[in-house]
Amino acid sequence: MTSVTAVRTVLLWALLPIVAAGCQSQPPEPVAQAPGVAATGTPPEGPPAPGAGAAAPAAGAVAARAEKPAPPPPPAFVEVTVPAGTELSIELLNDLSSETATVETAVRGRLRRAVEAEGRTVLPAGATMTGAVTEVVRPGKVKGRASLSLQFTHVTVNGERSPLATRPITVEGESSTKSDAAKIGIGAGAGAVVGGILGGGSGAATGAAIGGGAGTAAVLATRGKDVVLASGTALSTALSAAKTVELPR
Repeated sequence: MTSVTAVRTVLLWALLPIVAAGCQSQPPEPVAQAPGVAATGTPPEGPPAPGAGAAAPAAGAVAARAEKPAPPPPPAFVEVTVPAGTELSIELLNDLSSETATVETAVRGRLRRAVEAEGRTVLPAGATMTGAVTEVVRPGKVKGRASLSLQFTHVTVNGERSPLATRPITVEGESSTKSDAAKIGIGAGAGAVVGGILGGGSGAATGAAIGGGAGTAAVLATRGKDVVLASGTALSTALSAAKTVELPR
């Protein structure tokens, strides 16, 4: 028995290294994973669990509302239009005469009454008007009346000058028939006699014979009356086109 025991002991000691080496060479057992979870620990792709990520869309909606621009403020001005044909009463601010004025001579005036439209004062009284002479006709020697035409093209309100279109204003000089007849030295029928002078026919000879050559010669050498418009003269015109003005709300 002793020899058998000794043999077993020797064999056990001989097999012990082999058993130890075999235990070290076997792979470790895999760690149990939760269902649906990969070995790397990253959850699989797929729809999130109920309730997951609900806070993110709500935060995005708030951000979108915060980034939406505010509506623009209402305009500070409103446009008001004065229709064509609106009458304008103007006071002339410079002297004009058909004797000295020429085309494009400057004309200045100011509104005597305010112009209103849509319940608002569009052009206040005192607004400055500017324009120019458009035509000048000198009186003839015995024949023809003088005339002067002008037109306003701009208005200035609170220092701001803007264009406007008005109808032309034409002023004719007085007829010199009566004064010419007096110079010739006749009374009744003066118009007919002077009319003959204007025509240059037999009436001229008759006038010369009746009134004498000196009076008739003076009439034929003298021009008629010029148009004279003094500063302060009241003029009337109207808009030939609508005028739009921006007014504060």
